[in-house]
Amino acid sequence: MSHAFHPAGGASRREFLRTSALVTAAATVGLGASRARSEPSLPANTTRNARLARPLKNGRLQIGVVGWGIRAREIYGFFLDDPNVEIVAIADVVDARAAEGVRLIEERRKNGSARLALSWRDVVADPAVDAVIVTTHDAWHAEPAIAASLAGKHVYCEKPLSLTIAEGRAIASAARAGGVRFQVGSQQRSEYGHMFVRAAEAVRNGRIGRVTRITIGVGAPPKSCDLPDEALPPGIDWDGWLGQAPERGFSSVLCPIGVHRNYPAGRNYREYANGGLADMGAHHFDIAQWALNMDASGPREVVPPPDGAVTGLRFVYPNGVEMIHGGPTDCTFIGDEGTIEVSRGHLRAYRSSDRTAPDAPEILAEPTGNELRLPRNSSHAADFLSAIREGRDPICTAETGHRTATVCQLANIGYALRQPLVWNAANELFEGANASTANALVTRTARKHR
Repeated sequence: MSHAFHPAGGASRREFLRTSALVTAAATVGLGASRARSEPSLPANTTRNARLARPLKNGRLQIGVVGWGIRAREIYGFFLDDPNVEIVAIADVVDARAAEGVRLIEERRKNGSARLALSWRDVVADPAVDAVIVTTHDAWHAEPAIAASLAGKHVYCEKPLSLTIAEGRAIASAARAGGVRFQVGSQQRSEYGHMFVRAAEAVRNGRIGRVTRITIGVGAPPKSCDLPDEALPPGIDWDGWLGQAPERGFSSVLCPIGVHRNYPAGRNYREYANGGLADMGAHHFDIAQWALNMDASGPREVVPPPDGAVTGLRFVYPNGVEMIHGGPTDCTFIGDEGTIEVSRGHLRAYRSSDRTAPDAPEILAEPTGNELRLPRNSSHAADFLSAIREGRDPICTAETGHRTATVCQLANIGYALRQPLVWNAANELFEGANASTANALVTRTARKHR
């Protein structure tokens, strides 16, 4: 998508530039040691509640999409399952992908509702857009998500929410300031036959007693990008794809040419993402945080393995629960009265820490009496749309998504430094030995870009 300014609905260039400056400030804001969790800090020039999310007209919702890659193609139908939702604008740095998005919407709706947008800024500035779906690569989540929130537009942003801890805090603060409904795409809270819902619910209800250990089976930390440069084909805004990331030549591995059928490998490289650890960790660490009732907090200690391994890092929570990167299933919860294993195609419980023990299905039985019952959503998108209409938080808010992304980022910092670290989840800063070195990695310098 081109990043030329294109005001929509009479928006002034001065207002656009002010918003752009605010987005840049928010995305690079440092974290203060005295931040109060009840009132997340914002850039100094932000006026809280200056713009609040506007009410919908007749319950109808018009959505703009930023980034039309494979993930957008996978989820757009969930939004259009609602007859009162229209996708009206699509932006992508690859012309062919944006055009494919418009074609697919027209094929579904046959009413000419969707248009090609010049850029994500055009989508956010459009007064007809009530909500924005952000399905770009990870390094591009923050700017459109922050700008849309501050413009009072609801946001559905794919996971992992952010590239850095500071960026995640800026997104969560912007969502709060804009008064918007913000859903992070960690859809295991809503989908996959509610297996993750049942597992988290059983843990929260004490069905396996006191939890002592959790193992999370996800991929490795990111590596530096060493891909060769290629000739830039027509129809791709490469500077737009790079955004805040360091300057480099075009790579079709990072940005596939045309309409691609695979998840690009950019997620493996630290310049653009946080590796397989964060890619699936944004799902599985998310379920662990949910099960521990830690959606607004996080671990206290980060203990990397001493031998240079890329699994085995340990988190220790204030209550003594250990969470380990690496395990036999996506999520395994071990308590003093039993164990629950859950993956996307697997859910079982047993009265032991021994995996050969017989199943104990009663652990996963439906809640009774005063036990907690977590929501059973029909889809993650449907929960987002209902939250907008009902004026409530969706199941995975910006704050929740930020805290999950933080767990992944803490792990990567631990693997990078190979030193034990102490994390203050209230102030979102490291403390004690190695703190200054670790705090330098809470944010990163963004390349100047259009």
